[in-house]
Amino acid sequence: MTGMENSALVEKGPVPKIVTTNEKGVTLPNLEGQPDKRERGKAMRQVIAAFIANIGTINTGLIFGFSAVVIPQLHAKDSLIPVDESQASWVASLSAIGTPIGCLLSGYVMDNFGRKKALLITEIPMIIGWIVIACATNVEMIYAGRVLTGFGSGMIGAPARVYTSEVTQPHLRGMLCALASTGISLGVLFQYTLGAVTTWKTLSAISACLPVLAFALMLLMPESPNYLVSKNKPDQALKSLAKLRGSTYNLEKEVNQLQSFAQKSNQKKKLSPKETIQALLHPSCLKPFGILTLYFMMYQFSGVNTITFYAVEIFQDSGTTMDKYTCTIMLGVVRFIFTILAAILLRRCGRRPLTFISGIGCGVTMIGLGTYLYYKKSWEMAVPPIAPTATWFPVACIFVFTITCTLGFLVVPWVMIGELYPMKVRGIVGGFTTCMAHTFVFIVVKTYPFLAHLLERHGAFILYGCISFLGTVFFYLCLPETKGKTLQEIEDYFSGRIKSLKKSKQQEAEGQQLNNNSKPQLLTVEKNKLLP
Repeated sequence: MTGMENSALVEKGPVPKIVTTNEKGVTLPNLEGQPDKRERGKAMRQVIAAFIANIGTINTGLIFGFSAVVIPQLHAKDSLIPVDESQASWVASLSAIGTPIGCLLSGYVMDNFGRKKALLITEIPMIIGWIVIACATNVEMIYAGRVLTGFGSGMIGAPARVYTSEVTQPHLRGMLCALASTGISLGVLFQYTLGAVTTWKTLSAISACLPVLAFALMLLMPESPNYLVSKNKPDQALKSLAKLRGSTYNLEKEVNQLQSFAQKSNQKKKLSPKETIQALLHPSCLKPFGILTLYFMMYQFSGVNTITFYAVEIFQDSGTTMDKYTCTIMLGVVRFIFTILAAILLRRCGRRPLTFISGIGCGVTMIGLGTYLYYKKSWEMAVPPIAPTATWFPVACIFVFTITCTLGFLVVPWVMIGELYPMKVRGIVGGFTTCMAHTFVFIVVKTYPFLAHLLERHGAFILYGCISFLGTVFFYLCLPETKGKTLQEIEDYFSGRIKSLKKSKQQEAEGQQLNNNSKPQLLTVEKNKLLP
């Protein structure tokens, strides 16, 4: 032994670099010296921001559920403000008249003053409207209050969903955007439950407290980083993202991506009226607007808000032996539970499968309910009258209808408002879309008594079922799947910059390789090799 063998172990030279490999032995890039920045921000911060932004949508549910409990009280013999059938239909539908106006105004406010300010402004008419109804001494004051609350409801729709879509990351966006639909279902349940035990005046006073709470909490939230970048305020966008993602997140990377996309889409430039019209008429805007407008028309004419607004009366006319108020409260509970389930499934299953479940389910149950009511009428007109049988069947149809409708129709199109439209006119066209949606609500709610007289109740429900089946065909042919896609990818698709939102086999293979690389790393040393 000369000792030379050991000299290799202490020989001076460059410091060795340790490389890592994945399980297949493929060398991975060295991350030494690079800051540990997460690609996903803190989920809880995004959840809180989305929850606060969507508190106002609970008020929409309060408005929807209010007519179902107030109309029977106004029809009662001891009513403080007696109404006839025509006045009752106006009480039910007038909120939907103010809503489209609010929708149109919300788009302008969002794009010119910001998402946060739009969410703050929208609470004011809601507060005033509920106070007017609570103090009403005649039916005209109820009308005025319903228009004001409907106006506020229209203003909240697009800002809540756009703000949520812009402050959340793709892996959370679908689920959190569905909070708006969950809020509406919670509001409906709240009104059904309290309406069974309180007067409509007390109910109105309690309802006024919610927009006050939403206003106070929204003051604490940051502005949307997307909006700030579009207004050439990257420093403020960085601060906003820090509040929404946390300090360990790679904030600069996301801001750079937003700036790059804004520059590519020419978002930082303030649009002139002519340029705004051109942007609205561009295929990247017209295509999704057409898809969502038809989506809302099909789903409203499936009968969903006919059931919601006239729930107590429909249960009474169905022939069931169960208490109509108990059935209505149970319906509200089912709607709320399955809205939460839909939000979870939206993240796992995507938009198209849930839409198909709603289309087919609503079609089958509405035709089933209409068929039962047809036979019920023939039993009543028989001589002597025949006692209805299987009175559980219409109740089951209504509950299954609500379940299937909630899983898709009540969630998917509202989520897609915040996903499909180009950034530079997202506020305006989002307002147009919610305007169309609530216009269809008004048409359906107002025309239901007319259809019930023209086609009778069974004919109206069968018509709703047929429209649901027709809508399912349209959705199969035209509705894109946006699950897991970034807002930039979706805009590129409708702009024609990419041909499909589906991943190619090569992209899937690259994604799989990336997943493999993210697994725990192994340090490997080649056989018979010593560190210098």
